[in-house]
Amino acid sequence: MALYPRDGTDGETLMRHADTALNAAKRAGRQTYRFFEPRMNEALSRFIQTRDALRLALARQEFVLHYQPRIELHSGRVVGVEALVRWQRPGAGLVMPDDFIDVAEESGLIVPLGSWVLREACRQAAAWRVSGWPDLVMAVNLSAVQYRRGGIGAEVLAALEASGLDPTGLELELTESILLACADEILATVSTWKVAGIQLAIDDFGTGYSSLAYLKCFPVDKLKIDRSFIAGMAEHAPDRAIVQAILDLARALKLRSVAEGVEDAVLARELQVMGCDEAQGYLYARPLAVADLERWRREWGMGASA
Repeated sequence: MALYPRDGTDGETLMRHADTALNAAKRAGRQTYRFFEPRMNEALSRFIQTRDALRLALARQEFVLHYQPRIELHSGRVVGVEALVRWQRPGAGLVMPDDFIDVAEESGLIVPLGSWVLREACRQAAAWRVSGWPDLVMAVNLSAVQYRRGGIGAEVLAALEASGLDPTGLELELTESILLACADEILATVSTWKVAGIQLAIDDFGTGYSSLAYLKCFPVDKLKIDRSFIAGMAEHAPDRAIVQAILDLARALKLRSVAEGVEDAVLARELQVMGCDEAQGYLYARPLAVADLERWRREWGMGASA
C-alpha cells in the first residue's frame, strides 16, 4: 500500500511505491501486507544489486566450497565434513553465506547455486576417498526452493554418478520445514535416496515445527542439534534439558546425534557424557579450503596418535 500524498502526488509514483511495498510483503512470507516506507527502496536496491551480482558470479564461477570437519566424540576420529559455500566476490574478498543466501533463496538463484554445490561437493568427496580417506562422509545442505522447483531427487543421483562417489559417502541435510511442507513428495524422494544408500540428517533440529510425527515416516539417520541450544547449555538449564531430550530421542530411535557450534573442550566432554555421537565447531576447526583441510587433517591425525 502507498498513501497519497505522503508517498507520492501522482499515480505513477504511487503505483511504483505500492509495488515496492508488495515486494516487501512477499519477502515477509506472503499472506500479509506492508505500507510503503522510504527504506524499502534501499532494501530493494540492495536486493537487486546482490541478485544481479550473484547471477554474474554464477556465470564467472566465483564460488568456492570450504569444509568443516565433524568429529566422533568417543574416538576423536574425523568422520566427515560439511560443505559450506563461499563467494569470492571481486573487490570484497571472501563473502560469507549470511550475506547472500537469503537473496539467492528469494530470487531462485539458489537452484543453480545449490546444483553447483552438490556437484562440486560430490566431486571433492570422491577425490578424497580415492586419495586415502575411504570412509569420508560429505554433508551437503539442500534448500527448500530446490525441492519446490522439482527434480532434486534425480539431480542428486546424477551428481553421484558423474563424480563416481559411492552413495554412502553423501549425507543430505534437510530442515524440518522441508519435511512437513511437502510431505508426500519428499517422502517419495528421500525413500529413493535411502534405497540408493545416501544418508539423511535433519538440520537445526528443535528449531522448526513442534510436531515430531514425521520422524516415524521419514527414514533419516541423524539429528543435528542447533547451535543455539549448544551455546546456551553452559548458562541456561532449559537449553541443557532440550539438548538432553534430543539426545535421548535420537538414541531411542536409533539415530546418530550431531552437535553444531561446539567451541569449548569442557562442553565437548559433557556432550559425550550426555550421549552425543558427533560434533563440529570452532573447537576443532573453522570451515577450511581444500588444501587447509588436508593439512589440518594430517596434524589432527598426528595429535590423535600421540
